[in-house]
Amino acid sequence: MPFDSLPSAVTPTRRRRYGILIPAALSAVALALSACGSSASEDSASSAESCVDTSGDTIKVGSLNSLSGTMAISEVTVRDSIKLAVDQINDNGGVLGKQIQLIGEDGASEPTIFAEKAEKLISADCVAAVFGGWTSSSRKAMLPVFEDNNSLLYYPVQYEGLESSKNIFYTGATTNQQIVPALEYLKEKGVKSLYLVGSDYVFPQTANRVIKAYAEANGIEIKGEDYTPLGSTDFSTIVNKVRTADADAVFNTLNGDSNVAFFREYKNVGLTPQAMPVVSVSIAEEEVGGIGVENIEGQLVAWDYYQTIDNPVNESFVRDYKAAYGANKPTSDPMEAAYVSVYLWKNTVEKANSFAVADVQKAAGGVTFEAPEGLVTIDGENNHITKTARIGEIRGDGLIYTVWDSGQPIEPDPYLKSYPWAEGLSS
Repeated sequence: MPFDSLPSAVTPTRRRRYGILIPAALSAVALALSACGSSASEDSASSAESCVDTSGDTIKVGSLNSLSGTMAISEVTVRDSIKLAVDQINDNGGVLGKQIQLIGEDGASEPTIFAEKAEKLISADCVAAVFGGWTSSSRKAMLPVFEDNNSLLYYPVQYEGLESSKNIFYTGATTNQQIVPALEYLKEKGVKSLYLVGSDYVFPQTANRVIKAYAEANGIEIKGEDYTPLGSTDFSTIVNKVRTADADAVFNTLNGDSNVAFFREYKNVGLTPQAMPVVSVSIAEEEVGGIGVENIEGQLVAWDYYQTIDNPVNESFVRDYKAAYGANKPTSDPMEAAYVSVYLWKNTVEKANSFAVADVQKAAGGVTFEAPEGLVTIDGENNHITKTARIGEIRGDGLIYTVWDSGQPIEPDPYLKSYPWAEGLSS
């Protein structure tokens, strides 16, 4: 369905204030393997004794990202932006007078390795906080590690919601800050049918449960739903099913380098953004280069940050990142959220005047940072942050340009409590 014949203005998503922690007794196995999202207990964090050393002139923190495997295409830049934030903070005096020592680990695109490396960073390296993770499988594998050790993870990637933990700060978008605005945008554009394509793990499966609930309540037909393992490169069957289904649009929750094969095959069979647009929620500027702009130009994405956002803070961020890593290196939403997470940790520690986990948790509510995406604020009830939703279009220069935004930050609602159609999703 062509979008260029439809009005570009969409009524901004209204500001929402929700997201109450829902305690639940969940085992580590359920947290690691669940395919539908979960809430973590307010009381589940143990009283494990911390080995964090605050007696010297430095404080250790960890970065944990996939530097190898199928997710490296996305996560290397997240690691780079974490280091950029650490270097900037150190150049400006550090945190509470201490220089930050960054210890990096490779999650290797495997949830079990993320859990193992998280344990190492906490118990052997004695870091005050860890920044990283990407897939929901990696986050769910790490969650019990951080709760059992009563340590802190700052997770920087948009995700499927239906979760909260006292030991995780979620600095990427939750569902009502990305997927729901994308669906509202499509509805306003007149979309009446969708085809769902995703990787076969937690985030796409749970995101598509949300999408199907929204679609049922809003008169949108789901014409098909297909999943493929992370790292898949053969999309001939799925793309042909998409083509024959003749949906108005495709909602894409593929992750990693599978997107390269999908969009190349999509173009090969003659599907275009004008005939059947694809809305992706895990493709940012870094992935566009890997996919090839010629294969994805004109397609849509839903995030909260793009390199092209026009404000002085972002201009400085982009300039500093390119100076550190190369003029041809783009900035993107997950790496911006990771950069923001380091500053939010710093601001919270300084508000608490302490590196202790309990003090940071107590001080977190209301902590702000003037981020490249705009002002963000930590919600102390659920450890998510406010985000401005943005729909973007990929253009010929390989960058993404905002075609719609929510007008103001949307308060996090990870359990979708404010949406009647979502009732039962978090059970």
